[in-house]
Amino acid sequence: MKQYKIALLPGDGIGPEIMKEAVKVLKLVQERNPVAFELNEVPFGAVAYFATGDAFPEATKLACDQADAVLKGTIGLSHEESKKIPVDKQPERGALLPLRKRLNTYANFRPVYLPKELAHFSPLRPEVVGEGIDLMIIRELVGGLYFGQKERGIKNGKRFVNEMLEYDEDQIRQILIVGFETAKKRRKLLHNIHKSNVLLSSVLWNEILEEVAPSYPEVEVRHMLVDAAATALCLNPCQFDVMVMENMFGDILSDQGGGILGSLGLMPSACMGPNRKAYYEPSHGSAPDIAGQGIANPYSMIGSVAMMLDMSFGLTEEAQNLWGAMKSVFAAGFTTPDLKRGGDKLISTAAFGDKVLEALAKSPKPKV
Repeated sequence: MKQYKIALLPGDGIGPEIMKEAVKVLKLVQERNPVAFELNEVPFGAVAYFATGDAFPEATKLACDQADAVLKGTIGLSHEESKKIPVDKQPERGALLPLRKRLNTYANFRPVYLPKELAHFSPLRPEVVGEGIDLMIIRELVGGLYFGQKERGIKNGKRFVNEMLEYDEDQIRQILIVGFETAKKRRKLLHNIHKSNVLLSSVLWNEILEEVAPSYPEVEVRHMLVDAAATALCLNPCQFDVMVMENMFGDILSDQGGGILGSLGLMPSACMGPNRKAYYEPSHGSAPDIAGQGIANPYSMIGSVAMMLDMSFGLTEEAQNLWGAMKSVFAAGFTTPDLKRGGDKLISTAAFGDKVLEALAKSPKPKV
C-alpha cells in the first residue's frame, strides 16, 4: 500500500467549509484504493496571521516541505477586514506568493471544462458552447511582474510606484516545455499567448518558443496577442485546447475562463513544481460574504482533489471516477445556492459533497 502525506491548508472564508468536503472524498478514496493518506491540517492565510502574527507560519512551512502534496483552501478577507493586516503581511503577499516561491510551483494548470452536464451554467449562447468546452490554461506562476522588484515612495513631492517585470530564458523555457508536453497528450494544439508588439518580455518569450518548438513537431503552434485571446475566449472558446502564457496574462485570462463557465466555483487548479512537488487549490476567492452559511459549492475544491489524485499520486482512473461523480450530481439537477440557475434543486455544501460521495461509491473500483 502506498502512503502519502498531504498538508491541508483550509484558509479563510469558505475555505474550511469546502475543505471538509475534500477530506470526506479523500477518506473514501482510501477505502477504494490501496493507498493511505496522512492528513496534516495547518493554518494559512488571514486566520494564521490573527493566530500567530504570520500568514505563513513556520509550522505550516514545515508541513508543506514534508508533504507529498499540498491541498489549499481559499484565502483573503473583505476589503475592510484586510485593513486590519499590514499590507506586506496580507494573505496574498504574506502567504500565497511565498508558498509558490518556496515550492517553486512554476506551472499552473487551470482547466476550463464545461461538459454538457454543466453547460447551463455558462452565460454564453448554446451555439457558442456547442458540445462543450475543454481547454487547459497553463500559466507561469513564479516569475514576471508579481515576483519582480517593487518600490514605492516619494519622488519630486509625489507618490510613485515602480514594479519590475523580469524573466530569464530558463524560466520561460521550462513553462513552454510544460505547455508543449500537455498539448502533445491532448489535441496537439498549443496557443502561445503574448504581447510582443509592446513588451520586450514577450519578444524573448517568443524567441525561446521558436527554440523549443522543433522538439515537438507533432504540436501545432498558433500565436495570439493576449487582448485578442480575451475576445476569442468569449466568441469561440472551442477553438482552444492548450494555452500557455506568462504570469499576469494567465491570472487574468484564467479568471475570464471562469466567467465563460459561469463561475470560478467551477474551476479547480494545480500548481506544479520540480519533481512533481505541487499544491492544489480552487481558483476562486474566499467569498467572505457567504462564509459560514453552507451555501458554497465545493466543486472546485473536490476537482482540485481529482487533479491531485491524477497528477501527484497516479490514481488516474479514480480521478476520472471523481469527475464523473461530480458531473452526475449536476446532471441530476442539484446545486448549491451560490450557483443557482432556474430549475435547480438547491442543497447545502455538505449535501453536495455527500451526493458526490454516493456517486463515487457506486462507480467501479479502479483495477489494482
